[in-house]
Amino acid sequence: MVETQVEVLEERVEALVGEQDLIVYNDDVNSFEHVIDSLIKVCNHEVEQATQCTYIIHYKGKSQVKRGSYDTLEPMCTALLDRGISAEIE
Repeated sequence: MVETQVEVLEERVEALVGEQDLIVYNDDVNSFEHVIDSLIKVCNHEVEQATQCTYIIHYKGKSQVKRGSYDTLEPMCTALLDRGISAEIE
C-alpha cells in the first residue's frame, strides 16, 4: 500500500512540474470591462472569477489568471495579447 501511495504522489508531482501560470499585467489602457470580458471569453472564467482577477491585476499590478500546460496556455496568452492585454506565461 505504501508503494502505491508513493507512486501516486510521484505522478502528481510530475504533472504539477509541467504546469505553468498565465499572468496578466495591469496597464493604463484597458478598461475593467474589457479585461473582464476577455478573461471570460479567452480563459473561460465565470463573471465572478474574471472580476476578482481584474481587481487583483489592478491593485497588485498582475495576477495569475490560469494554470496549466504550456500547450493549453499559449493560445490563451496569444488571444489576450491580440486583445491588447499584457500577458505572459511563467
